[in-house]
Amino acid sequence: MVTTTMPAVPAVPVATGAGVDKRKLVTFLLMVLGMFMAILDIQIVSASLSEIQAGLSASASEITWVQTSYLIAEVIMIPLSGFLSRAIGTRYMFTIAAGGFTFASLMCGLSTSISGMIFWRAVQGFIGGGMIPTVFATSYSIFPKSMLPSVTPLIGLVATLAPTIGPTVGGYLTDALSWHWLFFINVIPGIIVTYAAYTRIDFDQPNWSLLDRFDWVGLISMAGFLGALEYVLEEGPRNDWFNDEVVFLLAWLSAISAVVFFWRVLTADEPIVDIRAFTNRNFALGSIFSFTVGIGLYGLTYLYPVYLGQIRGYNALMIGEALFVTGLTQFFTAPLAGKLMGKIDPRIMMVIGLFSLALSSYLMTGITRDWDFWELLVPQVLRGFGLMFAMIPVNNIALGALPPERLKNASGLFNLTRNLGGAVGLAVLNTMLNDRTDLHTARLHESLTWSRLPVVETLSNLTRNLSAFGSDAQDMALKQLYQLTHRQGVVLAFADVFLVLALLYWALALAVYFIDRPASNAPPVDAH
Repeated sequence: MVTTTMPAVPAVPVATGAGVDKRKLVTFLLMVLGMFMAILDIQIVSASLSEIQAGLSASASEITWVQTSYLIAEVIMIPLSGFLSRAIGTRYMFTIAAGGFTFASLMCGLSTSISGMIFWRAVQGFIGGGMIPTVFATSYSIFPKSMLPSVTPLIGLVATLAPTIGPTVGGYLTDALSWHWLFFINVIPGIIVTYAAYTRIDFDQPNWSLLDRFDWVGLISMAGFLGALEYVLEEGPRNDWFNDEVVFLLAWLSAISAVVFFWRVLTADEPIVDIRAFTNRNFALGSIFSFTVGIGLYGLTYLYPVYLGQIRGYNALMIGEALFVTGLTQFFTAPLAGKLMGKIDPRIMMVIGLFSLALSSYLMTGITRDWDFWELLVPQVLRGFGLMFAMIPVNNIALGALPPERLKNASGLFNLTRNLGGAVGLAVLNTMLNDRTDLHTARLHESLTWSRLPVVETLSNLTRNLSAFGSDAQDMALKQLYQLTHRQGVVLAFADVFLVLALLYWALALAVYFIDRPASNAPPVDAH
């Protein structure tokens, strides 16, 4: 019988003063790489779903599950990761998460059927989701307060940049290679991160006794609550919400599971999720702001490509090239935000970021069907700048003042709020876009009367251009006129949605007043 032993890991000194051990820093950066891959994969398939659909001979209803299965599985793991990280330790937790994510990525790329793809995407999202909150918690436990202005911008950059550039990266990979490389690209970095996690992480010790008190009822109810909720938010806008039987039933399942989940959280000896962090005012308010920033992060990442695809007729690669400005702005804004973190009140930074997001959205209310790269340039720059200035201080305000024993659970809850904000935002924005399109299109159709000279002139011009089709020319011209009217209705709906986002972020900027300024002279958090 062969026995294996854990490789010896030399003791690493605890971060004190103004510095941190270089070995810990390199290990942490590799963990951040793992988090980047997990967040990137949320959106990397969004611009290439049609290619995956063709490659796997999937139906239109099946292909949406390539993204939905990942999101449902991930949203369950994110809050669970806090308990698992305390029970089995950061080393095992991150090693399993990175290794499982890498293997699932490989299997996604090798999938030959839509059922196999959906299964491995769910595995990828569930296991990989554990890396995201673990990185957030680790940053606040191994680095001294003096280093956080340098560390938190890196995490904020990854958390906001990865979903922003996901469609761009996916478009380039699919165009240059094939859709399989959306997943194969994770394999080599994933192996490196897995090996580094297993051999280098020694930030804490596992508490195996927690597994003896694992709350299975809490886990099942949490999975029902969050998983069903994510499905309802994803599929509701596509299927007319509660008029769809499956959406209606899962909404009830989510509501009933939520009651059981919160009962278990409040009564179990060792709850699956510890919600006591919400008793901290700054964490509670920070989570609310994280929720709303998630709306902008994922909502705006959705709106821009939809506009360019539906109105401008861009393909995936062209959309990626048009939207790279936001990611570029985030990349160059992160160091500035980090430098300012230690010098000015983070609440001021939040106000600047939220006003920037509001202004970006407000400028988009003037959108027309002719807007292209240059018209979108300033709103995109303001969006990238605003996301960084809003997200980075929110991370610090919410997590920076919590005691070490609450960080792991709190990090899972904090990241959950951002993801749920994105899910709720996408559902609401999609529904608004559909409803306002119907409203504007109906009103525009009402104005198409023979008594209006512009209508008659336009119809005459279209008929003349289609004269080669003989007697069908006028019918075709009328149909084309209605199509132009519908397109204008969509553009007006986009303007309405951007106005709502602008008002939301202006209101949030004013709400920053209620946040207490986080203490800047708190002692470093001891990792051991």
